[in-house]
Amino acid sequence: MDGILNCKVLTSGIGKGELLVTHQSISLWGGVDPARGIIDDPRHELFERSISAKVLVFPYGKGSAAAPLVMLELIKQGTAPAAIVNEETDPLLVAGPIIGRHFYKQAIPVVCLDHDNFVMLKAGQDAIVDGERGEVVIFP
Repeated sequence: MDGILNCKVLTSGIGKGELLVTHQSISLWGGVDPARGIIDDPRHELFERSISAKVLVFPYGKGSAAAPLVMLELIKQGTAPAAIVNEETDPLLVAGPIIGRHFYKQAIPVVCLDHDNFVMLKAGQDAIVDGERGEVVIFP
């Protein structure tokens, strides 16, 4: 699938990279190693996969008050995803990129897609998440 998908913007910015797609939720606290930028939850289908510089696509987060801190550490370590695409976004997840923009001057767009568009995203596709225009652009 290639084309332009309209999205709801939660944090602005432009991120581009390869789609890393899961249909499982992700917990940043206890599920992601910020030093290595990998999923380190052995129960997760993306176990030991790198999220660094990827467009990370997952339906929703497992909320934790520590999620913004993990996101800040990912940004600080240079291991953060290029963008995040959800079907539903936990407000705590959004706080990390907002604070990261302030402290580290790095914009990580966080956007939501409706279910029909969300399920069309396939791992390995290249994409630009344009949190300025409200678009996810998929390349063949």
